[in-house]
Amino acid sequence: MAKEPKLNLIPLGGMGEIGKNLMVVKFEESILILDCGLMFPEEDMLGIDIVIPDITYLLENKDLVCGVVLSHGHEDHIGALPYVLKQLKVPVYGTKLTLGLLQDKLKEQGLAEEARLKEVKPREIISIGPFKVELVRVSHSVPDAVSIVVYTPVGKIVYTGDFKIDHTPVDGEITDFFRLAQLGEEGVLVLISDSTNVEHLGYTMSERMVGDAFDEVFRQAKERIIVATFASNIHRLQQAINTAHRYGRKVSVVGRSMINVINIACELGYLQIPEGTLVEIEEAKRLPKNKIVFLSTGSQGEPMSALTRMALGEHRLVEILPGDTIIISATPIPGNEKLVARIIDQLFKRGANVIYDSISEIHVSGHASREELKLMLNLVKPKFFVPSHGQYRMLIKHAALAKSMGIPPENVFVVENGQIIEFGRQSGRFAGRVAAGRVLIDGLGIGDVGNIVLRDRKQLSQDGIMVVVVTIDRESGQLVAGPDIVSRGFVYVRESEELMEEAREKVKKTLEKSNGQDVPGWTAIKSQVRDILGKFLYEKTRRRPMILPIIVEI
Repeated sequence: MAKEPKLNLIPLGGMGEIGKNLMVVKFEESILILDCGLMFPEEDMLGIDIVIPDITYLLENKDLVCGVVLSHGHEDHIGALPYVLKQLKVPVYGTKLTLGLLQDKLKEQGLAEEARLKEVKPREIISIGPFKVELVRVSHSVPDAVSIVVYTPVGKIVYTGDFKIDHTPVDGEITDFFRLAQLGEEGVLVLISDSTNVEHLGYTMSERMVGDAFDEVFRQAKERIIVATFASNIHRLQQAINTAHRYGRKVSVVGRSMINVINIACELGYLQIPEGTLVEIEEAKRLPKNKIVFLSTGSQGEPMSALTRMALGEHRLVEILPGDTIIISATPIPGNEKLVARIIDQLFKRGANVIYDSISEIHVSGHASREELKLMLNLVKPKFFVPSHGQYRMLIKHAALAKSMGIPPENVFVVENGQIIEFGRQSGRFAGRVAAGRVLIDGLGIGDVGNIVLRDRKQLSQDGIMVVVVTIDRESGQLVAGPDIVSRGFVYVRESEELMEEAREKVKKTLEKSNGQDVPGWTAIKSQVRDILGKFLYEKTRRRPMILPIIVEI
């Protein structure tokens, strides 16, 4: 009797977190990757620029990987590819705009020439290794978003990507309900669905609601308007441009990433800008204040973004003026709330009128709320269900929702990154783990900053550092000079002379006790200095600075 074929699903990111989405589909000796995104650093990741998934498992099986399929062009779904494609030379499939946004990122890394990007249209079925793949149009906050259908010998997988049910999308391209329902009728083995807004009751508002809110703000604004949003939220940018044109205002773009996205979207036909509406910043500054709108990055309060630099008075070209209307058309990503609140305060201090999410319907989510998640479940009618793209509590709530919709509890899998789920045609079970985690990107360094470095950075940021320098005679082991103590971020030496003098005495006594050994064990002596000085400083200050003993031999 022939052995039943088995299919493995292995998330390497996106489970129990918002971001770095990466799902592995493995059948026999072939692997297909669905999305490959990044995550922005958490508060305790000091100095880290971005976080990408650990792809050790993929590198160990690089000969099996036959391609990457992308659901849409947001950073949390495509942002890790410039790093991953350096190590995995595989083709990447996606819709026109998604690949256009990716191409721009690959150019920055010098990979654009060698990348194999293959455009796929919605409803087109293509072959990738033993898999057949179809893209199904869905609504999201960026055009050309799709769900990915993977046809395997075991059954069909529907991976929703990010979606919401928007009956009046800005570009008129509504979710392909008919195709999703057809797939449900044909039979779907596994549904992997977006859990981001599972805690929100009802329905997510249509993107067009933001257009109505823009209209009201633009009508009342007497002077300049600055709209801050995600650079990739092309629907939002289109509505801001349309409203500006309706009220006779010119539009100028501030922020490199937004300029890049607008150029790409215009070139590919996803953004329509009326002729003569777009002007350079220098020209905009010469126009009457009631005739200009600035589109800006910085809706998340990012330290180097255009809006942040304007709020702090550090932007080279645009200064916030009293009477300006600032629209922050985005909700803070979890962890960014303090940054955004700080920027809003700074803008108010400069005399601006700030309109933000908690006081106005100036932003709507791109993710499905509970009733839309139910609709997806009812359309697709999967045998097995895997909630994804959400913090752990969201996955649990989405799993409970699926069970309430009639999916048997044993057919619902709440997964952690690295866990393997093995499916047969009628069966599903957990089948072990693979390496999964996060790789931290700091400047040009990829993965060279780990938990120990982060711990040291945290300690330095909280209690500072004390460097103890002593010069010792190599032959006799006698102290020749020092100890000299340098303090940074702990205490100011001149104001703490007594404490520093006591610290020097402690170090001297430690060195005297060590003197007389046949062979001085410098490592042991450094450890003793660190321990004794650490204990002394904690008793005196209740602080634990990093202590760095340096022994110079002469």
